[in-house]
Amino acid sequence: MSSPSEEPAWKQRAVERSLRTAKLRAEQRVQRFLDAAQAIITEKGTTDFTVQEVVDRSRQSLRSFYLQFDGKHELLLALFEDALNRTADQLRAAADAKSDPLEQLQVTVELLYELCRPDPNAQRPLFTDFAPQLLVSHPAQVKVAHAPVLALFTELMEQAQEAKELRADANPRRVAAMVMQTVMFTAQSNGGTDEETTHPISASEVWSFCAHGFARK
Repeated sequence: MSSPSEEPAWKQRAVERSLRTAKLRAEQRVQRFLDAAQAIITEKGTTDFTVQEVVDRSRQSLRSFYLQFDGKHELLLALFEDALNRTADQLRAAADAKSDPLEQLQVTVELLYELCRPDPNAQRPLFTDFAPQLLVSHPAQVKVAHAPVLALFTELMEQAQEAKELRADANPRRVAAMVMQTVMFTAQSNGGTDEETTHPISASEVWSFCAHGFARK
C-alpha cells in the first residue's frame, strides 16, 4: 500500500508522458535551428550570419530560439560539437576496419589529418573561422567539443599498450592528447609558404612523426 504522500501511479505516468512529449518537441525545435544554421553556413561559406536569419529559415520564433540557446555563440558551439561527433564516428569506422592496434592508430591519424586539412573546394568555416576564435576565447569549450575524438584516440592507445606496442613509459591518455593536437594543428596550418604549398606535408609523414614518439622501437 502506498503512503499518503505518494502520488497515484496514474498521475506519475501522465507526468512522465508529458515530460517525454515536451523533451521530444524541444529536441525537434533545436534540430530545426541547427539545420537552418548549417544550411546558411553552407550557402554563405561563412559563419557571418544573424540569429534572425536562422529564425526565419527555421520558420520558428525568436522567443523559441532563446529558449533553446543563449545566443549565436551557443548555436555555433552546438554545430561544432555535432561536427566533431560525426568526425569521431568516421574515425572509429576506419579504425574498426583494421585489427592490429598500430594499424588502427595509423589509419585514424591519417584520416583525421585529411579531414582537418584546408580544402579550397570544401567550405568548413566552423573549423577555419569559429574554432580558432573559440580556442582563444573559450578553451574549456574546445576541450569539451573534442572529447569524443580524444576518447577514441585514448581507447586506441590503451589497446596498443595492452598489445605492448607502446613505449614502456607512455601514458595512453597524455599521448593520445598530444597526438590529436599535433595532427589537427599541423593539418590546419599546412600550406603557409610556397614550399609547403608545392610540397605539402603528407598524412604518412605526420603518422611517421607521431609514431616515433610513442611506438615501441
